[in-house]
Amino acid sequence: MRIAVLDIGGTSIKSGVIEDGALCERRETPSEAKRGGGHLMHLAGEVIAGYSDFDAIGISTAGQVDSDAGVIRYANQNIPDYTGMPVGRMFEERFRVPVSVENDVNAAAMGELIFGAGKEATGGNFLCITYGTGIGGAVVLDGKVFKGASCSAGEFGHIITHGGVRDKFGYYEDYASAKALLRAVQGILPQVDSGRDLFAQLGNPAVKAVFDAWVEEVLYGLASLIHVFNPSLVVLGGRIMEESCVIEALRERLSAHIMPSFADVILAPAKLGNDAGLWGMAHIASLMVL
Repeated sequence: MRIAVLDIGGTSIKSGVIEDGALCERRETPSEAKRGGGHLMHLAGEVIAGYSDFDAIGISTAGQVDSDAGVIRYANQNIPDYTGMPVGRMFEERFRVPVSVENDVNAAAMGELIFGAGKEATGGNFLCITYGTGIGGAVVLDGKVFKGASCSAGEFGHIITHGGVRDKFGYYEDYASAKALLRAVQGILPQVDSGRDLFAQLGNPAVKAVFDAWVEEVLYGLASLIHVFNPSLVVLGGRIMEESCVIEALRERLSAHIMPSFADVILAPAKLGNDAGLWGMAHIASLMVL
């Protein structure tokens, strides 16, 4: 079975074909998402058209997704005019194969469950949290993604961790995303413009102080989620979590933020990296064909 897979994000569209347990023909295309949902769908269609002889299509995408209908339930202005887009129907009509559409973090969580770090979760119960421009989340219970009443569960980035901030709520992702860390470091070193540059500067005491404060912000949200869900495992994704010093700092300080009865929780980096969504969608789409 050949499954064509897409992971549509605000920066790029990752794609490939998964066949016989291998990710083949992997490509990455700039998404130019600011041009809007119509442009994004045209571009995604052209990407899929570059593959041949596939039995189904799996699409992981930014935004809140009604996966039963294959429709974007809500997307913010990172992708204008994407809300309401009938992604599944558009691809089914063009390519005449079954199409599955899922939120990107839910897809990544399923990828980690079947193929990656989630395999170690007791009873198939874990949280998957990604730290990037914002913060995304997924809840996996008994081996299934919990989607909530309106397919919108897991909006961890909108946990309120600071109240009454500049006449608005202070959301978790405003303080604990990778973007927030970069922005804070640029406040003292404007020339730092990437994560690589940032971590190269950790020997600078001022940068280290900003990093330590950011780790605390990450832990505020993590502690709340651990106390609510009592997971055996929390899988941490996003490029920033590939830095070993980040995971180490979180593990060292977590116990100070949670009750002793929750101390068995394991923090683990995602094993599939930025391809987790592709693998997750291969599994989800394959269930439509079997």
